[in-house]
Order: sequence, then structure tokens, then C-alpha cells
Amino acid sequence: MADRTAAPAIAVEPGRPALLNTPAFGTLTEACAWLAAVKPMLRAGLDEHGALFLRGLPVCTAQDFAAVRDTLVDTRAAYKEKATPRSGFGDDVFSSTDLPAAHRIHMHNENSYTLTFPGTLIFGCLTAPAEGGATPVADVRKVLARLPGDLVARFRTTGWCLTRNFGDHLSLDWRTSFSAKTRQDVERYCAENLIAYEWHDEDRLRTTQVRSAIVRHPRTGAEVWFNHVAFWSEWSLDPDIREVLIDESGPGGLPFNTSIGDGTPLTEEEIALINAAYDAEIVRESWQAGDVMIVDNVLAAHGRDPFHGERRIVVAMGDPVALADCAPTITASGRAAAVPTS
Repeated sequence: MADRTAAPAIAVEPGRPALLNTPAFGTLTEACAWLAAVKPMLRAGLDEHGALFLRGLPVCTAQDFAAVRDTLVDTRAAYKEKATPRSGFGDDVFSSTDLPAAHRIHMHNENSYTLTFPGTLIFGCLTAPAEGGATPVADVRKVLARLPGDLVARFRTTGWCLTRNFGDHLSLDWRTSFSAKTRQDVERYCAENLIAYEWHDEDRLRTTQVRSAIVRHPRTGAEVWFNHVAFWSEWSLDPDIREVLIDESGPGGLPFNTSIGDGTPLTEEEIALINAAYDAEIVRESWQAGDVMIVDNVLAAHGRDPFHGERRIVVAMGDPVALADCAPTITASGRAAAVPTS
């Protein structure tokens, strides 16, 4: 039986996430017992590195992965205000994101636009792709430090603004995103979560919410860049796709767009600076079947590389955190933000 008392040896190499080769286990039960025993040491590793890549666990199925998840997190976290398609494997285990293999997913912190978000993400590899498909991570303490001071100051003062347009063919519809059956369900959720909304017809909805772009980790106090500012900016879109979307829906009708919290548009150059800061801090590890990666969702952003071949990466979320507990630089006023004009 593997030694359950030994401190895990975490290897850190340039360009790669902190990696822990686990002992060899005969059963999943034995592996979970070891994970439970070293959980405080894993937590300390997350505090230092933001993400930990575990290699050697006997994780073969979504059920195996769920057992590991339940060992590592105390409370499951819900996926709110859904934005991308996912497949469900049962027991709160989902595919990472069901977007085309050729599509790069930019760096982001999960659910940064909600008032409560997962504190811990766990990714697991059931089938490794033949080529590419890594889940890159970036320490957002370091990303914040790389950003120009004047740009950070603007976000610190006003936060960031997310505008979404819901429709049947441009993005997820509002019923799916809000897990709602009626317009009244959506309106109730928006009122409770400080989201402004406008109905354009029976089924088209536009929402706007202002959130803090910079927060502090609720336990360590570290200040971090925590948002989807670049992820959902029009300037992060492929230029051809952006042109088609604007031709079809107009500048104010994009499925997603972001701005400074006071509504000031962001320039292409500013978004390029933010994406460059992420890119400079990215570390990645090629997936192997059975790999598990734990991510502190406040300390590290994540994304996805394009890939070839079958890829089955599952994800689960836990340890929910309230934005109010993260010392946001702008605080909820008790009113939803005003919807900016197109």
C-alpha cells in the first residue's frame, strides 16, 4: 500500500504547471484515502502555484473522477449563467467545453461574472487527444503584475462590464443559460444578482452586469486579475468571425462583449495587452489518460488549446466563493447596472 503519510514531492519546471507524480495505487479507494490524507499539503501547493497537475491516479471513468472530486472538495459548486455548451456525465461531472476542436479557448477564471463562483476546479483526462488539447493555466497574481498601471487603475476604480445578447442561433438561449422556464424566472434571477436586462421581443434578451475586475483571494489575501474582460471582448474574436457577427447583428448585438465598468469601450490594443499578459504566464502539460489537474479558480486562469483526435476531458467545480468575500474594488450597490445604449 502506498505511504499515506509522506509529503508529496511537487516538481516545478519552466513552462509546465506544478506536477505531482502520485504513488502507485491498487484501487481507487486506496488513491482517495491517500488524497484525503495529503489534502492539506495539496492546498498549500495550490496557494503557492495556483494549479497542481496530478499524474498516476487510477481514474478511468467519470465515476472514478467524481470520487476524486468528492475527496478533494468539501462542497460542490453550481455552474451559473451558462455561457458555453457542455455535456453532462452525471453526478455533477461535465465535459470541459463542447466547442470545435480547432477553436482555442482564451484564458479566464470560471464564472468570474457571477456573485458566487467556484473556488476550486478539477479537470480529469479520460481520453487524451492525439495532438494538442492541453488545458493551459496562468497565475493571475503574475498576470496582474504584468498589466500597465494606468489600465489597472481604470479597472480598479470602475470594474468591468459584461453585455450579453441571448438568441437561438448566436449563443445559448436564455432558458438554457439561466436554467429558466419563464421570463419571470430570468427577471427574478437578474434582480437578485444585480444584472440589468432588456427584452427586445418575445425571445431575445440583453443583459448587462458590472463586476470587480480585481479581487483578493479570500484566504491568502493575494490580489489577482479576475474577470472575463479579454475572453469575451470583440477584439479577442477571430477577425473574420467578428466581421460576420457585426454584419449580422450590429456592433451592439454581439453575443458577448466587454468594456470598462463605466461603459467606456476597450480598444483592440488594450485587449492585446491583456491577452499578452496571460500568454506570458501560461504553463501547460500534455494530457495523459488518468491525469487530474486541480485549479484554484481565484489564483489561476485556464483555457484550452486546439487539438486533433478524440479528447475527453471532464470537469467538476467545488468550494463556492462569494464575490463579497474577495475584497472587490467595487462593491454591489444594491441596484443592477444601467444598460448602456448601443
